[in-house]
Amino acid sequence: MVAAIAKEIRLRKDYLSDEPLQSIYFGGGTPSLLTATDIEALFAAITDTFQVREDAEITLEANPDDISPLRLREWHYSPINRLSIGIQSFVEADLRYMNRAHSAEEAEQCIQMAQLAGFSNLTEDLIYGTPGLSDKNWEANVYKLIKAGVPHISCYALTVEPKTALAHQVKVGTSPPVDEEQAARQFELLMQWLAGAGYLHYEISNFALPSKMAVHNSNYWRSEPYLGVGPSAHSFNGSSRQWNHANNARYMKTLQTAEHTADLEEQLYEEEQLSAADRYNEYIMTGLRTSWGVELNRIIEPFRSHFLSKTHHYIDDKLLTKNNEKYFLTPQGRLLADKISSELFY
Repeated sequence: MVAAIAKEIRLRKDYLSDEPLQSIYFGGGTPSLLTATDIEALFAAITDTFQVREDAEITLEANPDDISPLRLREWHYSPINRLSIGIQSFVEADLRYMNRAHSAEEAEQCIQMAQLAGFSNLTEDLIYGTPGLSDKNWEANVYKLIKAGVPHISCYALTVEPKTALAHQVKVGTSPPVDEEQAARQFELLMQWLAGAGYLHYEISNFALPSKMAVHNSNYWRSEPYLGVGPSAHSFNGSSRQWNHANNARYMKTLQTAEHTADLEEQLYEEEQLSAADRYNEYIMTGLRTSWGVELNRIIEPFRSHFLSKTHHYIDDKLLTKNNEKYFLTPQGRLLADKISSELFY
């Protein structure tokens, strides 16, 4: 798999412009299982193919149970300079409910180990709205990260994905459904606590100390082009989207025989050309999620007239606010971000 990904990187050289890469993100699976040799091979493919800025943000996603002093030393001596750790919760009952492999003790220890190994640039994930998660325990989860000095925090409401074990348990009544009132209340509390601790709420689910906003994610929300490699990976070049097939065996077999970029078409990925309406809708969806909002001068007709005709009542209801031709969700509007965005779509 590592050899196939390295080969895809080299074959996709022309997908991006010649601008040096601002960010590299190892995610989407369990990259914390990669050996030092694997990581070295992937970086060799990247640096042989693309220019990389000296100050590039290079992130590795890691599960708490994969983190050890040895692995941390290996990552520290590699180009990786940022870790994204899927904590989810410090409450044992939450972790068992979400079927996480790590324990509450491992969740706490991995942060300390990462910091002792020299990783100060950390982002941690938390989940709220899980059945039985009291506001008191939710507050304790959040303040553990604040106290640890974690500079970037991502928080997501529990969602029950179709065709999962949890979805089946909810359907047959062995697990309670998501309580939307609980999730909304815990999101409002989260905004209060992190604002009080000096974190900027720069995207619906993301909070950062000043100068610690994620470069990679911010570029995504700003609709900057990006290349994704590996099974299921998505790419965007400004006018079209591509997504690789998900089957691992098919992916590796395709890359074994591919010699040119043209050999990847249809065999590796599917592509969708974005219409003007698609690009407008995506801009609304991503822009409203962020603290920099939606800029009216970036919207062309007929989409501008449509947008203006739909925003008045949201401003009247104090769900949207306007400042110098920029539109932003209010704290109350953030609770309804998906609904508001969809109603502004063309």
